[in-house]
Amino acid sequence: MAPACTGGPLGTVYVRTPNTGSHLPAYRGPVNAPDTALTIPPHLLPADGRFGSGPSKVRAEQVRALVVAGGSVLGTSHRQSPVRSLVRRAREGLTTLFDLSEGYEVALGNGGSTTFWDMATLCLVRERAQHAAFGEFGAKFATSTSRAPFLADSEVVTAEPGTVALPRFAEGVDVYAWPHNETSTGAMAPVRRVPGSREQGALTVIDATSGAGALPVDVTETDVYYFAPQKVFGSDGGLWIALLSPDAVARSEEIESSGRWVPESLSLRTALVNSRQDQTLNTPAVATLVMLVEQLEWILAQGGLPWAVGRSAASAEILYAWAEERSWATPFVTRPEERSTVVGTIDLDPTIDATQVIAALRAHGVLDVFPYRKLGRNQLRVAMFPAIDPEDVRALTRCVDHVVEQLHARG
Repeated sequence: MAPACTGGPLGTVYVRTPNTGSHLPAYRGPVNAPDTALTIPPHLLPADGRFGSGPSKVRAEQVRALVVAGGSVLGTSHRQSPVRSLVRRAREGLTTLFDLSEGYEVALGNGGSTTFWDMATLCLVRERAQHAAFGEFGAKFATSTSRAPFLADSEVVTAEPGTVALPRFAEGVDVYAWPHNETSTGAMAPVRRVPGSREQGALTVIDATSGAGALPVDVTETDVYYFAPQKVFGSDGGLWIALLSPDAVARSEEIESSGRWVPESLSLRTALVNSRQDQTLNTPAVATLVMLVEQLEWILAQGGLPWAVGRSAASAEILYAWAEERSWATPFVTRPEERSTVVGTIDLDPTIDATQVIAALRAHGVLDVFPYRKLGRNQLRVAMFPAIDPEDVRALTRCVDHVVEQLHARG
């Protein structure tokens, strides 16, 4: 009999299934049926039920890498060679994964993408930024530059959630910024420089937090391609990573030498100095680095960016085709070319309560398919990062079908 464990709601006992293959033990639901009495038979369940859009699924090999590191790296100085070697492997691996051109650099530091918005506001925007905002995260960066008292009012090009906004050339703009993938809505935008932007000396700054490593990209079309490792790279948050062009490095040097006050913790120049020495300014979460490197090197071993892009696209094809075949499900993003292949959002008919579907899935170990909280839609949101097996996405759709059939039977 599988060992039981506690820790859920009062009176709930969860049963773990044996660990098989490369999967972590997965919860297969409470022994006592949930109040809704909605059930999912075991043969329909995915092998791994984690579909969160961040933090995302952590592979068993990443956990094993932590165990190995526990006796030699965790709990040791980040200024010494074992931890600096991890940073070096991350920087070299990312250079290979994104096929970086000569002169591009990989920088990293503490704080995640939210911190990088403030860093970019301080160190990359000379006078005025233009943002394309079509969801929560693009809008947040726009808010950061708009509130900066030392910058002119930002220009913001907007679009309704579920669609994509694109930047457009404007005089006086020195940074064009937008998300590659909007995690909140499941919409993805093309990454290409605004025509005429290079001639005006403007930088292209792309938020790639939920897309980097699984969406196709030509990094030469950007000056800054930044992200955090808790999505495609299956690690923890609290770290930002940026792929920087020579022009971005020069802009940071120019601004930080101009007299603008920049705190050391938000100095891109300082982060670069430390990154070149394979370290971070302050003590990093070493476990995050361990998981990042293991995932990065796994992706490279599978075939690199083309493999990762193809695997996520295969999952997306399964999810969107399933939704289009159902009378009660619709892809939230209407234009197929704008539908994300890493985060899929599916609207459910108003007669089907998505919260009931999500609760039934969670009770059976299928986790974190809830919509973005501020979007407020009756929908499912499904991560399709490379660590997620496309066949598990297919199994998820079967589980949703089964739950909806029961809801329909109730009337």
